Amino acid sequence: QVQLVESGGGLVQAGDSLMLSCTTSGGSFSVLDMAWFRQAPGKEREFVASIFWKGTSSRLSDSVSRRFRISRDNTERTLYLQMNTMKPEDTAVYFCAAGIDKYTTGHDIPGNYDYWGQGTQVTVSS
Repeated sequence: QVQLVESGGGLVQAGDSLMLSCTTSGGSFSVLDMAWFRQAPGKEREFVASIFWKGTSSRLSDSVSRRFRISRDNTERTLYLQMNTMKPEDTAVYFCAAGIDKYTTGHDIPGNYDYWGQGTQVTVSS
């Protein structure tokens, strides 16, 4: 059983940067495709970024592609999300997700992932 724990959330001002981390335990991290999703109050969970298990390829949603970066350290079993030039509309609970062979098909669909963290709140003030 894979367990995921997000950290790094908080309150920032518009234009600031923040890095989220997702540490894992159990299972084999290096074979897991990973992703970040977010959910704002009253809205559905939406895709933010995903990364191939090798770390050689990643994808980001259009709304964050020029500001966020996803990365992973397979040795440390940790997934990262570097968020720059943050905007109030980035305010949400951010979740990391994991699963095997998710990157090539349906990488942006929450229901495709097998493991989820509990989420970390990110609030961006204007």
